[in-house]
Amino acid sequence: MKVQQLKWIYLIILALIWGSSFILIKRGLVGLNPMQVGSLRMIFAAIFLLIIGFRNLPRIPIYQWKYLALTAFFGTFIPAFLFAIAQTQIDSSVSSILNSLTPLNTLIIGTFAFGLQFKRIQIIGVFIGFLGTTLLIFNGAIHHPEQNYYYAILVLIATICYATNVNLIKRYLSDLSPLSISTGNFTVMLVPALVILFSTGFMNTVHKVEVQSAVFYIMILGIVGTGIANIIFFKLIQMATPVFATSVTYLIPIVAFFWGMLDEEMLTIVQLLGASIILFGVYLTSKK
Repeated sequence: MKVQQLKWIYLIILALIWGSSFILIKRGLVGLNPMQVGSLRMIFAAIFLLIIGFRNLPRIPIYQWKYLALTAFFGTFIPAFLFAIAQTQIDSSVSSILNSLTPLNTLIIGTFAFGLQFKRIQIIGVFIGFLGTTLLIFNGAIHHPEQNYYYAILVLIATICYATNVNLIKRYLSDLSPLSISTGNFTVMLVPALVILFSTGFMNTVHKVEVQSAVFYIMILGIVGTGIANIIFFKLIQMATPVFATSVTYLIPIVAFFWGMLDEEMLTIVQLLGASIILFGVYLTSKK
């Protein structure tokens, strides 16, 4: 199969997986706190990746472990907790829409930190995207006073982390296999994630039915939504540009919005307009 066709297949698979991640986080928060959700997500992903990819670890050059640690920190560790905390206050569908700002931030960070070339239309796209973000957040705060939309800032910070991660991988880790990158990342994060989990008193609550149910959802999120998805994503980064790889966030809100409707989450007309403006801005930013 040609690379051009394969990268679109990867993009669609990632959209389906990551678009479903937000509802899994929401389900996990029913019996777990945000720190437990974030740490369990990484632990399940790490166990899965070490089982299938531990033989790749000796092949990683010593000098690249510092980049693996950085990409682990920005690409998974920080966002895993930020999204879990944010979704205690905002809907999963809103969280997924804000996540679509990742390509915009990828362009900004790539331009100023990694020398990525840009065109004027891409800068226009950045401003349009942030206009849509402002509209989405402020309208949501007005129509959902029971939700604290300041927590949306945490999702915005997570998108900056994702954008940094993509540029780091493209610049410093392109010569490693996707499985090596994924396994190396989660090997770095396993011990810190275990420390955080046990410090939350998780073992004292694991006997509860709602906790066991929540752990099941986070296990799916960790293995499929994080472990398998990361392998596919790193492969996509190596095949395409960083901005194309992060354009998966065009499709993620569509999947997440579908799950949100099934879970009785509804957006206002103005919020849908804001979401459309964001996606249009992302489209302009991703143009070559």
